[in-house]
Amino acid sequence: MSEVLLTVGKMVNTHGIRGEIKVLSRTDFPEVRFAPGSKLLISPETGGRLEVTVESAREHKGMYIVKLEGVTDINQIEKYKGSLVQVHGDNRVELPENEYYFDEIIGCTVVTDEAENRELGVIREILTPGANDVWVVKPPKGPDILIPVIHDVVVDVDIASKRIKVHLMEGLLP
Repeated sequence: MSEVLLTVGKMVNTHGIRGEIKVLSRTDFPEVRFAPGSKLLISPETGGRLEVTVESAREHKGMYIVKLEGVTDINQIEKYKGSLVQVHGDNRVELPENEYYFDEIIGCTVVTDEAENRELGVIREILTPGANDVWVVKPPKGPDILIPVIHDVVVDVDIASKRIKVHLMEGLLP
């Protein structure tokens, strides 16, 4: 199995006394991740991992109420409050063209679309403030560069070579 783990949610509280748990979804594909029969990994804050199977799930007030196979009462699930819900990286949902998983982008080298292909640095983090994502690029020296992920700026993404070409609009460089 892949060593890459994708976080798809966080167990925030129990729901009722029959072993259901409230999961705050962190995935664009909750209908796939929380479908009956889906395999999930529970990663408690204390360490370790437990593989579980979804018995049922439903959306409720912006969260998912998930029932796991073999869990029949609140005492069996309560100890997992605060745990991350993850899947193995080889269980990725295929994305449409020009969409990428965060771990595919983080670590990519960013270069300009100018003739000299000036290297700006490496993406170390992705912020999700609202309308569009923002890549945090760590240059060889100096402050971080924030690159908005919009069509006017991102020219080409080559995941295979871990290289991203951007068009520098006025005001992007510190």
